[in-house]
Amino acid sequence: MPTRILLEGRPGAGKTTVVRRLAALLRTRRVVGFTTEEIRQGSTRTAFALEVLEGGPRDVLAHVDFPGPPRVGRYGVDLGVMERLALPPLRSAAAHPVPGELVLIDELGRMELACTEFQDTVRHLFESDVDIVATVHAKSDPFTDALKRRADIELVQVTRANRDTLPADLAARMERP
Repeated sequence: MPTRILLEGRPGAGKTTVVRRLAALLRTRRVVGFTTEEIRQGSTRTAFALEVLEGGPRDVLAHVDFPGPPRVGRYGVDLGVMERLALPPLRSAAAHPVPGELVLIDELGRMELACTEFQDTVRHLFESDVDIVATVHAKSDPFTDALKRRADIELVQVTRANRDTLPADLAARMERP
């Protein structure tokens, strides 16, 4: 049975840090997926970037100056970034699962979920025979709430107290034969 872990935490808890460190620690697993990160000008957050794992491309997913639609809070979201960067490796992993491959998704958040094709791809991934670790926000959302209720999901809370030890713990689990 495939591993399905959702890392849940509040903003700033360290979900992205956990995913990046986990990817760096894995030695026997190929990882596919993406991470996101804030872009700041001084102390003000102005945008979010999406970066494909394994040294893949990076682009701005959302920015205060993007017109949208869609808009998430004060950010316009460029759905083309999801379609060009995030979806191809995820679709491939769902359609052609490779033994030992691990899908890492950071994150299943409002900006990413604004892309209907991303939602469809994530649903397909969770029905395929692939291991998945994904981050989710603590707030209620119909899409992520449905994932959290699945019987095959392990929900792990990410906090400032465990974010430093969690990547090594997860890596040890993921690399067990």
